This record gives sequence, C-alpha cells and structure tokens, in this order.
Amino acid sequence: MSVPKLSDHDVTSCSYCFDPIRWTVTAKGLPLAVDASPDETGKGNTAVYADGTGRLRSRGLTRERPTLEHAEWRAIPHIATCKNPPLKQRSLPAPRRRRTAVRPGPWRPR
Repeated sequence: MSVPKLSDHDVTSCSYCFDPIRWTVTAKGLPLAVDASPDETGKGNTAVYADGTGRLRSRGLTRERPTLEHAEWRAIPHIATCKNPPLKQRSLPAPRRRRTAVRPGPWRPR
C-alpha cells in the first residue's frame, strides 16, 4: 500500500529535541505525537488517518486489527524516537486516607 501525500500544515517541532512531529488524537481522545514522516521500515505500531474534518486520528495496531485500513499510514510514536525525552516524573504514593464512616442507625418513622 502506498503512503498518502501528506501536507506540512500540521507539522510542528518537538519541544525537547526539535524534530518534526504531528499531533494526533487517539480513540480515547488523548493527544499523541508521532514522527512527521510515515514509517517506511514497517516497525511503526500506530495507524494514523485524517478524519472528515482533517484532524489526524490514531489507533494502535493490535492483534485484532494488525493491518492498515483504508487511508491509514504507519507511524511511530515520537516518544520512542525522541533524542531528548522528558524525564519521567516519579509519582508519589497517595497519602493514606483515614476512613471515617457513619453507621446507619435503626430506622425510625417520623
């Protein structure tokens, strides 16, 4: 399958390594940065397509849907190829909350 002709109007640069990227929206509505050029090696695990409004959408290639469909093109998430990725922030454990509860009393009619 040939790669569709992509315009450069949605290409931006990564704020960490300044490589060209494209922002997509996942099926859950989360933003995902992918490398701007399509993956020609076949190692990319993300399928990207433009929806009816021109917004780039992405989905992961899974066992259930391992191949590209319709006008999708294969891409690599930029976090996998970023030369200067952001440091992972260590999440602190949530503080233990003291459980307080009120036991219901016996039912009394008014």
